[in-house]
Amino acid sequence: MSRADGRSADALRDVEIQVGFVENPTGSALIRAGRTMVLCTVHLADQVPSFLRGTSRGWVTAEYSLLPGSTDTRSEREAARGKLSGRTQEIQRLIGRSLRAITDMEVLGERCLYVDCDVLQADGGTRTAAITGSYVALAAACERLVERDYFRRNPLRDSVAAISIGILGDEVLLDLSYEEDARAEVDMNVVQTGHGRLVEIQGTGEAGTFDREELGRMLDLAEKGIAELTTLQNRALGR
Repeated sequence: MSRADGRSADALRDVEIQVGFVENPTGSALIRAGRTMVLCTVHLADQVPSFLRGTSRGWVTAEYSLLPGSTDTRSEREAARGKLSGRTQEIQRLIGRSLRAITDMEVLGERCLYVDCDVLQADGGTRTAAITGSYVALAAACERLVERDYFRRNPLRDSVAAISIGILGDEVLLDLSYEEDARAEVDMNVVQTGHGRLVEIQGTGEAGTFDREELGRMLDLAEKGIAELTTLQNRALGR
């Protein structure tokens, strides 16, 4: 299958990650994946949700937002409506789960790391880009906090990244653009750590079904893509 941007089926879009894109947060990163751009920032707060008070354990939570100019028609700010959409809540929870999977909450103590993901431009894969960029912002923040003696050691036990895969026709494609995602018979998002441990798999037959063999092909391709993203994350962090 010929892809609109000329990529092969197993190729990522061009990915760039810029650490420290904004200065005020404890950590920040801008991730570009093709035409998709997400700004990820991290702040530390000396408080935890009520269910963690008195436990000496911390928390990592995330917020996600499509900015009004991120799509070709204006995306209304959900804060103006006073209610988050189901999609936004789902994505926020996914980002939070992904980051908590690699974080030692006891090292945080009773502190919370807030991760904010603002989509500046959307062309498919915003949730996966948000996870990949959030890890970089979080890693930069944690390194700074260790230097400032907030933590006795780095609370991050691993890295984490995410990628989309889909089936169009008979072909499995990596890292779908919006146009590809809209036409895909099967759509899947995979979240995986740098050491190859799966955090989450979201797979849906949008306009078709898939079998075990196709599932294996999708997971193999996702693993390849995430390994490449992990390399890019480490490079952005100067490792």
